[in-house]
Amino acid sequence: MSKKGYWVAMVDIADQEGYKEYIALNKAAFDKFGAKFIVRAGKSEIMEGASANRLAVIEFADFDTALACYNSPEYQTALRVREKYSKAHFAVVEGV
Repeated sequence: MSKKGYWVAMVDIADQEGYKEYIALNKAAFDKFGAKFIVRAGKSEIMEGASANRLAVIEFADFDTALACYNSPEYQTALRVREKYSKAHFAVVEGV
């Protein structure tokens, strides 16, 4: 049984209205690669390190699928939009 893959992101959004464009665009990649949100925004408190106003943990079938989604043309299009409206700390990780 393969281990799940995850995106872990701390995003500081500068323009909430513009960021909605990114959310609309990322759906194509997430649907294609079977993304499942474990954490998406919601109540949080940063205990250490840089601040962020949005946190997300997204689950994929495995690490390779998580990487493929990030590198897909669909997500790269969304990423270019996200970068206009936010700064992020972002990692793709393998679960335990």
